[in-house]
Amino acid sequence: MKQLFLAFTVLFILQNGMAQKTAAPVKTATTLPRPKLVVGIVVDQMRWDFLYRYYGRYGNGGFKRLMGEGFSCENTFIPYTPTVTAAGHTCIYTGSVPAIHGIVGNDWIDNATQKKVYCSEDNAVAAVGNDGSESKNGKQSPRNMLVTTIGDEIRLATNFRSKVIGVALKDRGSILPAGHKANAAYWYDVTTGNWITSTYYMNDLPQWAKAFNAKKLVDSFYTNGWNTLYPVATYAQSTADEEPYESKPFGDSQTKFPYNLSKYKGKSYQAIATTPFGNTMTMQMAEAAIDNEQLGKGIETDMLCVSFSSTDYVGHAFGPNSLETEDTYLRLDKDLATFFNYLDEKVGKGQYTVFLSADHGVAHVPGFMKENNLPGGVVAEGGLSSKEMSSKIKEKFGVSKAVLGVMNYQVYLNHNAIDSANADEKSIGNWIINYLQQNDAVQRAFLLKDLSVTTLNAKMKDMFANGYNPSRSGDIQIVFKPGYIEGHGDGSTGTTHGLWAPYDAHIPLLFYGWGIKQGHTNRETYMTDIAATITALLHVQMPSGCVGKVVEEAFK
Repeated sequence: MKQLFLAFTVLFILQNGMAQKTAAPVKTATTLPRPKLVVGIVVDQMRWDFLYRYYGRYGNGGFKRLMGEGFSCENTFIPYTPTVTAAGHTCIYTGSVPAIHGIVGNDWIDNATQKKVYCSEDNAVAAVGNDGSESKNGKQSPRNMLVTTIGDEIRLATNFRSKVIGVALKDRGSILPAGHKANAAYWYDVTTGNWITSTYYMNDLPQWAKAFNAKKLVDSFYTNGWNTLYPVATYAQSTADEEPYESKPFGDSQTKFPYNLSKYKGKSYQAIATTPFGNTMTMQMAEAAIDNEQLGKGIETDMLCVSFSSTDYVGHAFGPNSLETEDTYLRLDKDLATFFNYLDEKVGKGQYTVFLSADHGVAHVPGFMKENNLPGGVVAEGGLSSKEMSSKIKEKFGVSKAVLGVMNYQVYLNHNAIDSANADEKSIGNWIINYLQQNDAVQRAFLLKDLSVTTLNAKMKDMFANGYNPSRSGDIQIVFKPGYIEGHGDGSTGTTHGLWAPYDAHIPLLFYGWGIKQGHTNRETYMTDIAATITALLHVQMPSGCVGKVVEEAFK
């Protein structure tokens, strides 16, 4: 009996132990159907009409693949101002607007400290991978962004088993899209020619990134220079190769194709950004990240956030009607085809979801507008000078340095100085409004705190409201006439963006791949709808500040 009792005791212990072992939690993927990888693509400064302006010259594997096999939202608009890079990338990946997510521009003035802030600056972190350079390019993180991103929500939904990585030439084009809980964000350091990150993400670059940097691909691009992909005479959608209103980013002696870039080899790493090869290098870095981080190979959905920045640099310098811009988009189309073929091979065709959009559009070059008798113009740099306004206010009201600055088409008042002088802030504000409206380029100016009672087109009013964040925005909104821009230098060359107008706010939006059907919609959709749509497709919570709506027509 004693032996039988011992036998039963041992059997009980063994069975109980096995039961406990069996009941232990096992980390497995959710049973929900999801793609292996989500790829977000932002083409910096891509106007919607570029999908069709060069359509006849695109190949079948790039833009046309997305348009022909995916879903196109033909009337997608940015629902806020200013239409600039940092705000656009943030909106795409958060589904939110500056009033909520806090990224009111590439830079702004913090109203509490009265100091200028760069959108992703973070002095609490240090650069990683910049070879000890003292450049501030690496002191960056997403901490200034007040809400979560698509990638953050994917990571939360999978208990952080998913991987999220950002890649872009511009720091803000990588950091803000990738989000707060990204595994990594990589951007290009113009001082060293390296792809770098910060200690917010890691303390040392992975070996594959070091190996990628060691290739110094930028120098090989410099060696080859930049000539047109096809004979110049075939660029029928562009102006002449040499126009007086185009900038000269490669020196005064280089005014047309071919551009000799060999002088930059081993010496300057910034010029690559104003060529289409900055996009090619970005694509190669993205492919290296996919391969070495095994994105799309795990048990959960991963995400890659890629931004092609060179389209913006080329566009600013030469304008949307230039031969350089056409060549840049034809080359980007080829890069996209290569990239999609790479995804087919590495992740599997039909196993990944892609969306492609833009952070903003761009205005025509004022010189081009004048040449063609079209309405528009330019305010030379300093034409709306905070220094001049402050000087005049001191004479009239006795307040020193009453204007902190003019940024994002807004005037920031120095409330401390006005209060200390016991001056009437409303009177000063009204004086500034009258001063601004004397400028031929300015259509309207008004106090943002009076926006709700300002007589203004409803669409414009909504956009200004969505862009207003009291702690980071200015006090007086400046509204340029359509076609007018604030130029650099004397304003005679190049162009920019930032306004409410369709040329700045009408952007492409394409969905493609897993879970997406072929088709299009002409109904009005918004940049904020991207995050809502992707998170709905994945059955994860939308980001914490999302105000967008799901584009249900895109789903199979």
